[in-house]
Amino acid sequence: KVIGGSSSINGMVYVRGHARDFDHWAEQGAAGWGFADVLPYFKRMEDANGGENGWRGHGGPLTVQRGSRTNPLYGAFVEAGRQAGFELTDDYNGAKQEGFGPMEQTIRGGRRWSAASAYLRPALRRKNVSLVKGFARRVIVENQRATGVEIETRKRIQVVKARREVILAASSINSPKILMLSGIGPAEHLREYGIQVIADRPGVGRNLQDHMELYIQQESTQPITLNSVLNPFSKAMIGAQWLFFKSGLGATNHFEAAAFVRSRAGVDYPDIQYHFIPAAVRYDGRAAAKAHGFQAHVGPMRSKSRGSVTLRSPDPKSKPVIRFNYMSHPDDWTEFRHCIRLTREIFGQSAFDPYRGKEISPGSHVQSDDDLDAFIRDHAESAYHPCGTCKMGRKDDPMSVVDPECRVIGVEALRVADSSIFPRVTNGNLNA
Repeated sequence: KVIGGSSSINGMVYVRGHARDFDHWAEQGAAGWGFADVLPYFKRMEDANGGENGWRGHGGPLTVQRGSRTNPLYGAFVEAGRQAGFELTDDYNGAKQEGFGPMEQTIRGGRRWSAASAYLRPALRRKNVSLVKGFARRVIVENQRATGVEIETRKRIQVVKARREVILAASSINSPKILMLSGIGPAEHLREYGIQVIADRPGVGRNLQDHMELYIQQESTQPITLNSVLNPFSKAMIGAQWLFFKSGLGATNHFEAAAFVRSRAGVDYPDIQYHFIPAAVRYDGRAAAKAHGFQAHVGPMRSKSRGSVTLRSPDPKSKPVIRFNYMSHPDDWTEFRHCIRLTREIFGQSAFDPYRGKEISPGSHVQSDDDLDAFIRDHAESAYHPCGTCKMGRKDDPMSVVDPECRVIGVEALRVADSSIFPRVTNGNLNA
């Protein structure tokens, strides 16, 4: 268990999203959430290392930095993008997201800088803030007004009373679960488990979205990748450098180059994201090949597939039923094929000539649509960006759960403030 939510366990990548994402939210009923509306808040919260003042914030609580990019493979990736005909961008969180350029990280002084580091821990010094370690069971609602939260601490159930409001920030998985356990959700589903219906909101738990990605991996002909430091001695040296100096390979997430590009002509704004890393590894940390390698994490940004979160039982300790319905829309398959072929084109540019060996994954023999689809089916995985299950929108939209002020429709004094309120997933990691 951690405080700070996913910002305490994620890849520390900082991406606001594209301006069009927020304008789309506003067009779909989230008034006041257009990019011009949210930009001042992005600026106010961040302490960015670089960027133009008109777009970036300085002096805020959330530190945003760029990696050193000393490994030449980062530069090769950006130059290969230019050679392939794509634009460059010096700041994808600034005036222009589209293009190849440096990636930003929520790291400060060599350490992860989470939402808890930026906001919660400083606030704990105040007399009117308490951090209670417990399990949230449900929101207490009386006469259509939230009056508290039922929590369990050390096997004792108690109610924390709220004089003004209850704010739910339990994630895109647990926020809808808690709402449903509290009687707020699809009436028929709640009655199925004997839960009294307080507000019939069919959209609770619906509209679940995520990003998926693939690793496209290439052998490196030069021993300059992170594969050279996967031995115990090198790991110990990296740990010592970080422990005493908060620098070196242990002080970065290694995602130091990125790209946001359009998959094909006619696409209005970037629909593919790249993370580049000078290693060929898997999430479990094991090398993908004995040789040196590098890889791009690539995936479509705006999948049309939608999933759901529903109750498994009325017991708060029971896990919800999570159905992402990944790859359920035919366009998802087309977009992932674009991702693979586009990455091969980028890795094939002359900027990679000094480093490029054979293709590790999917492998040069994987060419046809059927073979690519088989690879996608076996290797596509979540980028861990779930959102959308308490959709924000107009009050007259039956699928809206909260209004543009994040207030739960049909219940007073209750708000939701996490990624579950996103009407549609943004272009990039959700950390920002």
